[in-house]
Amino acid sequence: MMEALLLTAAFVSFILFLIPGRHSAYAGIAGWLSMSLFLFAEVPYYLSINNFLYPTMAVLSVPFLYVTAKRLRAEDKNVQYLTRAAAVAVLVYLPFGYTPLGDWLIDVVTGEVGWLLNMVGIQYSMYDWNMFIRNGLRVEIVLGCTGIQSIAIMLGVAAAVPTELRQKILAVLFVVPTIYILNLFRNVFVITAYTGQWFPYFPEIASNGEYGYESFFWAHNVLCELGALVALVIIAYALFALIPDLAKMAEGLYRAYRDDLTRAFSRDR
Repeated sequence: MMEALLLTAAFVSFILFLIPGRHSAYAGIAGWLSMSLFLFAEVPYYLSINNFLYPTMAVLSVPFLYVTAKRLRAEDKNVQYLTRAAAVAVLVYLPFGYTPLGDWLIDVVTGEVGWLLNMVGIQYSMYDWNMFIRNGLRVEIVLGCTGIQSIAIMLGVAAAVPTELRQKILAVLFVVPTIYILNLFRNVFVITAYTGQWFPYFPEIASNGEYGYESFFWAHNVLCELGALVALVIIAYALFALIPDLAKMAEGLYRAYRDDLTRAFSRDR
């Protein structure tokens, strides 16, 4: 319940940020604050499945929020662009997160993952409309397995700075199919690795008490998370080549956050 309220607050705040006015900076700050609190609210769940990426992001969101709020109030153009990226990502994700489009996308992805599993000769059964079962182990395809979050984030990045129509179209044509296809293969890898028990290693850190969970941990929480991070970095660099102003924005953001955090920590000593 709390998580849903925080997400709703973030969505409303970021949308308000897109409406020009004196309120924009504070709407942006409210949006980032809501997202930070959401990450902290999700920490117990992610720790329960031995996923340490999101708890780490929650901790890092605190210094990020400090600099972002300061820079938004000072009307820093690059931080405004960053917040615009978040707002656009929200608008892309919203229909899938809060309408039947989400179930439709899950159904489509489930069907295509099943087709790919058949293509590579992996035998499976369907436990439910969106749940694969193999060797007695089940994997459910949920909205987080569709790639829509990553697509929304990267489309937000592409929309962060003013661009020509041609650049916008090329960015969409590059981002959407690339992430979508990579995500299909990610799902196939996780299902195959978990149900085939490819990585039954180090249960003392990888197990959550479920039989065979270690293989899911290494496949999903480690290898695929790292792979997704690398893929997003590569996609971001491709967008920088397509939209050079994005690279300038990224450089400006790096300097702003580095300088502000350096000054903040220097004062604490």
